[in-house]
Amino acid sequence: MRLTDEGDRPVIWLRDELARAAEIERELEAFEREERARLGLTEVPVAQWRDPAPRPFTRDERAGTTLLCGGLTQAQDLLIQGALQGIGYRVEVLGTPDDEALRVGREFGNRGQCNPTYFTVGNLVHHLQRLRDEQDLSPREIIARHVFVTAGACGPCRFGTYATEYRKALRDAGFEGFRVLLFQQQGGLRQACGDGDGLVLDRRFFFALLRAVVAGDVLNAMGYRLRPYERDPGATQAALARCKAVLHNALAVRGSVLAALWRCRRLLGAVELDRARVKPKVSVIGEFWAMTTEGDGNYRLQAFLESEGAEVLVQPVTAWLLYNLWQMRWDTRRRMALPRHDGGRHGLAGRSPWRRLAAARAAEAGLRGCYALYAAVLGLPARRLCNLDEIATLSHPFYDNHLRGGEGHMEVGKLIQSVTARKAHMVVSVKPFGCMPSSGVSDGVQALVTEKYPQAIFCSIETTGDGAANAHSRVLRDLFKAKRLAAAERAAGT
Repeated sequence: MRLTDEGDRPVIWLRDELARAAEIERELEAFEREERARLGLTEVPVAQWRDPAPRPFTRDERAGTTLLCGGLTQAQDLLIQGALQGIGYRVEVLGTPDDEALRVGREFGNRGQCNPTYFTVGNLVHHLQRLRDEQDLSPREIIARHVFVTAGACGPCRFGTYATEYRKALRDAGFEGFRVLLFQQQGGLRQACGDGDGLVLDRRFFFALLRAVVAGDVLNAMGYRLRPYERDPGATQAALARCKAVLHNALAVRGSVLAALWRCRRLLGAVELDRARVKPKVSVIGEFWAMTTEGDGNYRLQAFLESEGAEVLVQPVTAWLLYNLWQMRWDTRRRMALPRHDGGRHGLAGRSPWRRLAAARAAEAGLRGCYALYAAVLGLPARRLCNLDEIATLSHPFYDNHLRGGEGHMEVGKLIQSVTARKAHMVVSVKPFGCMPSSGVSDGVQALVTEKYPQAIFCSIETTGDGAANAHSRVLRDLFKAKRLAAAERAAGT
């Protein structure tokens, strides 16, 4: 019996065979337990080690404690600040990590960490050092009045010990006991600092974050669409700065985001454009942090491409949320034929798979609807999020959909889609030094993709914090080909 790759359920007789095999396995496990007890070989369960935070962040401390956050685009960091302020938190945004943050991260971090770890950890430590040195706050005051909020994720490298790496660097820098709150991508959302409820992860909290992230995505998309064609250099940036202030204020007072976006539409509509310019479209994909940051962490890649005459297509953060929902749907479908007594993290014991699938579909529809609405109000009516099922189908022959880590199969599918659907003239995959999932895709699997699709203009670069000249040189080599392709298409009228 052959199982299809599309996740179809096995036929009834195969399910019965699996059920009988599971029953035999349970009987063997019961026999093993009885024999171990009879022979005195009963094992004492060992508690798994966790790196505990020094103390929890409690509700009573909320009024006098500042949440430090950052790590997405500049627009989204600012809007998240406004959204959290609107629901009662004191929030301060860390600036975009720069080379000084990298230096501090290398000084206090472990050896062999990847580029984003050094940048993000160093950015936090450097900020705390400035509070100590420039505002004359003692380390004890800083620790008592500040909490850092970050996101964990999957991955075999840095994310496995992400919060631990923060605490190690903070301890070595003289801030032992500084609290780090961790959002877990897998295994649910929890506070890494303990059981305190200072950060309430309720519906209001996530709705506020969602509005900020989606609004930031559509604002970024509009900026990248306008900036290459502006007649007056700097006009788009000035309009975007005013738009960020408008949206920040709306989120901070829990006002209407749609009304704020409508005001932004008028501000951006005043920018004079010259659409007659020939600009190659360059899609930036790769490891999430490396392709999202807008600073030295990726050699300021987006700004560099625009300065060299390209129109940049960035990946929205909302697509990453859709990818997590897609994983939930995929995993649930693949486990529906397994024994229902599986109580593991991904097991279906005591759970309704159909309810899980319906919840994932509803969440996806909500995300897509919110994004489409915000984009339409801002003036991007044709802007749509990627189809994750289509990307999975395109990439599966090259990169199995079961493989996880980084952006998984999405990097492969996006490259193929950019070529077959003519979404971009060139694709740049940017990954950090030491990022195993993204490096394996960019330097390994994509070689097979470009062999099958020789018309693809694909450039893979690795960021280490230095060597910007080498990376820019490689990008320019392929950008020249993309410019010629764009000019040829314009001449042919296609």
